[in-house]
Amino acid sequence: MSTREIVVLTDVALITASVQRGMADAIVKAAQEAGAQGASIHYAHGRGVRERLGIWGLALEAEKEVINIVVSSDQVDRVFEKMYLAGKMDTPGMGFMWVTPLEKAATFVPPEIVDRLTAHKATNRS
Repeated sequence: MSTREIVVLTDVALITASVQRGMADAIVKAAQEAGAQGASIHYAHGRGVRERLGIWGLALEAEKEVINIVVSSDQVDRVFEKMYLAGKMDTPGMGFMWVTPLEKAATFVPPEIVDRLTAHKATNRS
């Protein structure tokens, strides 16, 4: 019987961005160019002031794309900055981004990567 081992990542953070519909692809591309491995994108509806801005105060659809990207802690600043710039977040109404430190995360990590990280950690302890 084979033993299954969980590789737990503890030095990671979640970058989340809620952006205008149609912006996610450019933002994810910028994040990947900055070192992110991938992203999850889903759709959401926003609520707030924008709903009342239509003609004669009628409601506007506030559809959003929400991007979630998990990156190592040493990549957070670089990836966050590239996402911010690609999403034109310095423009009013374009979206909102935040970072959440993760206590732990798990996914498949190839054995050669685990071996390299283990060796690197052992070297740093010496």
